[in-house]
Order: sequence, then structure tokens, then C-alpha cells
Amino acid sequence: MTVSIFRRAACLLTFGCVGLFLSSAGAQDKFFEGRTIRIIVGFTAGGGFDAYSRTLARHWGKYIPGNPTVLVENMPGAGSMIAANHNFNQAKPDGLTIGNWIGGLVLQQYLGAKGISFDAQKFEWIGSPVRISNICAFTKKSGITSLEKWQQSKTLVKIGAEAAGSTTADIPRLLMKYTKLPIQLIEGYKGVADVRIAAESGEVAGFCSSWEGTKTSWRSVLDSGEGSVILQTVPKPHPDHPKVPLAVDQINSKEGRELFKLVVHNAGGTINRLYSLPPETPKDRVGILQKSFQDTMKDADFLAEAKKVRLDIAPLSGDEIKKTVTGFKNISSSTLDRLRAILLP
Repeated sequence: MTVSIFRRAACLLTFGCVGLFLSSAGAQDKFFEGRTIRIIVGFTAGGGFDAYSRTLARHWGKYIPGNPTVLVENMPGAGSMIAANHNFNQAKPDGLTIGNWIGGLVLQQYLGAKGISFDAQKFEWIGSPVRISNICAFTKKSGITSLEKWQQSKTLVKIGAEAAGSTTADIPRLLMKYTKLPIQLIEGYKGVADVRIAAESGEVAGFCSSWEGTKTSWRSVLDSGEGSVILQTVPKPHPDHPKVPLAVDQINSKEGRELFKLVVHNAGGTINRLYSLPPETPKDRVGILQKSFQDTMKDADFLAEAKKVRLDIAPLSGDEIKKTVTGFKNISSSTLDRLRAILLP
């Protein structure tokens, strides 16, 4: 009799749990159905961040239960800091507002950069579509057509940039500190697209940014020979640039090489194009968006469009980003002091 009661209770409990699970899953399907998800890009239209997000938005919805509409909005300013702050502080944590901003700001938080009002450890991470390979490119009319020409320049070579925390600013600052390359850094542009326009107009000679974004957005300039890659800031030569010199080889000091690897190879390369959700977003919705993001990265139509517009795809998961972000907590105070003196304006 007692055994029968326990069996009946176990049966009711089991079916109750299954019912609860199915009810929860169904609720999530209904939550996203008929809704609009906004990707808030922290840079202007026409740049690499914008290109990746708009391509992603055209395919992501079909892998999210309920097939919501996915739209892109641009919120440029302060090297995407405005968008990151908005995602952390103003965006409702319901899974419908996704931030797309630059990973270098995570390091800037630990450097105590002014204006940052987020704690990177509290974001929910969806993923990233690619690991970045950064380069420095110049226009032909600037006269900087090779590393030797740059080294031999009798005047400071103007490099355009956004703000501290962006690779466009951090790479030149490290080169100014640890190499003899003549550089005048011109900061304040709202996005890489604006920097490229400035280079084409002769306002600056060139810029340091991702190859993935440059080969897409600056394609006509590169194909015409009016612009070229002079230096690559990666650990080893990119397949597209087997003979272009490595920036780290121009740095003589051990300290310089270590800091360059930390800032450019790790922060500026691995977690460059982050997709984040506000703190306290429901875990089940975070899981849905993480999985659907990775499913989209394998979608044939998405990959075909990405290839057509020269967007490289080498995705990172949300867990991989979290692991890298968590690692910033372990940077020594002495290292942060050295970086603070170099990277903060």
C-alpha cells in the first residue's frame, strides 16, 4: 500500500515536471513570436560592425523560436562606449535588445577609463561571429606605400581613430610607445567608416583596424590600388598578407611585446565584435539566443551572403567570451598601471 502511494506520487511528480518544462518551453516560443529584436551597433553605418550585424539580422530570426523580426540600429559614439553603457543600464533585460560593441572596452573598464558605467562581468554573452585580424592601411596618395616609407617619413604620419578602447586608437598608441614609427594620432571619429572617408579625402594618411571589416568596406579602394595594407598586428601572418610585416616584430622590448599581445592579440582580436545582453536577462532566453546565434553561423544562406560581401566567419560562443572577459580580472595592478599611462588620453 505504502509502495503504491510512493509510486503514484513519483509518477505525478515526474509528469508534473515534464509538464512544467513543456509549459516553460512553450512560453518562450510565445514570448519571441511577433516581437522585434534590436541589435544596437555601437558604430556608424558602413563599418565592419554594421556589416556583420546587418548580415546576421537577415538570417537570425529563423532560428529563434517564434521567428521574431531582427533589426539593426546604430548608436555611435566614444568608440561604442555609449552603446555598451546603454545595453547595461537602459536596455530592458528581456532578450529583445542586444548590444554589439568592441571588446577593448572591457580592458578600458579595468584601466578606469572615464565614461564607462558598466561591469563587464555582469553582462550575458551571446557570442561573436569572428576572431579579428587587425592591420594598418594607408592611401597611396599619402606616400606611405610600405613599412620602409613609413619608417623614413620626415614628418609625423596622421592616423585616424575613434576613441580609447577601440583598436583604431589602442594600436597606434602602443606603436607610438614601443616603436620608432612617426605617428600623429587624430582621434574623435564616430566610426571606422568615418576614418576611412577621412583617409580618402587626405585628412589622415590611414588607420589601424580589422582586416575583416576593411576588406569589405574599403574594397573598391584596395582593388584599385589606391590603398594598401602596410602592417599587420597579428601573432602570425594572415593568409591574405603572407609578406606584410608583423607589428610585434617592430617592438624590441619584452614589456612592449607582452602588452601588445594582451591588448591587440587578445582583447582587440579574440573578443572584438561582442554581442551582449543586459544583466539579469532570463537564463532561458539567453540560452535560446546563444544557440540560435551559433545555428545561424552554420546556415548555408548566411554563409553564402557573408562570403559574397567578404565577411570572414570564425565564431566564438558566449562561454568562450565569458572565459576571456573573466581573465581580465587577473591582470596585475602593475600591468594595468603601465597600460593606463599608454592607452588613456
